Amino acid sequence: MSVDSSFKLVLLGTRAGPPADQHRTGIATAVVVDGNVYMVDCGRSAVTQYVKSGLRFDTLRGIFLTHLHADHIADYYNFILLAGNSQNRNIDPVTGLNDTLSEKIGVWGPGAAGGLPEKFGGGSAPTVGEDENPTPGTREMTMLCHRAYAYSSNLFLRDMGIRDPRSLAEVNDIAIPDIGADFQNRAPDMEPFVVMDDGVVRVSAILVPHGPVYPAFAFRFDCAYGSVTFSGDTAYSSNLIRLADSSDVLVHEALNLEGWDSSSPAFFDHLLQSHVEVQKVGDIAAKARCGKLVLSHIADMAENPIPVDKWQRWAQSGYDGEVVVGEDLLEVPIA
Repeated sequence: MSVDSSFKLVLLGTRAGPPADQHRTGIATAVVVDGNVYMVDCGRSAVTQYVKSGLRFDTLRGIFLTHLHADHIADYYNFILLAGNSQNRNIDPVTGLNDTLSEKIGVWGPGAAGGLPEKFGGGSAPTVGEDENPTPGTREMTMLCHRAYAYSSNLFLRDMGIRDPRSLAEVNDIAIPDIGADFQNRAPDMEPFVVMDDGVVRVSAILVPHGPVYPAFAFRFDCAYGSVTFSGDTAYSSNLIRLADSSDVLVHEALNLEGWDSSSPAFFDHLLQSHVEVQKVGDIAAKARCGKLVLSHIADMAENPIPVDKWQRWAQSGYDGEVVVGEDLLEVPIA
């Protein structure tokens, strides 16, 4: 049931990682301010979940991508390819208009990494796109998607009269301040910087450490009603704590390794270098002085579906505020 709130979150999908999971869909969250919608990540089934939640595409104002791992962008282009042009459900009872993107939306995401890391655990790996650009940023990725779906788009332009998909989004690679960051120095100590301010929300970003990924961002949304910070995918980060300071809500990723007998020490170490264990997330929320902690981008390596009561108890450790263990389509009112 939709929550009547001037400022709320809709957890469209809460699953961490690439695996297709029957219990949860891919990571995607809608920030809703006075009916204006801003997406943070667009994981598997985000467009379907958007429809299920009752949100309208004609209220979508922007998309923010924390990083370019597949589980965060799997449904990104579908907001242009499918939601942008098709006459979707929910005909507006006042205007009689079908639900589709009513204006060009803004997209903000990572620019090109500029290089690739060595293979984790040693050895070599093939490189996709090595003859072109093996590390495209958000803008180039979108242009490549336009090209990949050109035949379908060209047909629909001729027999359905859709709008040119290239006209539906203004895509921006986020410009990082000159702090010496690159794909080998991925999240140096820095101050938050403003990415976008449209008069409804001001969005700030900061670099966070997510294994070999560069850039990887955390985002903070400030509006007249309050603030919410998204950790993105990250290991423990003083940058994140700085960005999230005194936020009304911190949406943080979480991983459980307790009870898991990993057969791959290298993969185990990779997880620890890329994520935060759920048992340690409460301490981060406390240090950032956040009013509420919401867990999303959830993975339990030992149990699936996750034991919610146990996760609640783990996340509460070291934190006096309210803890919400996220579920798909859960609405979290902020104001």
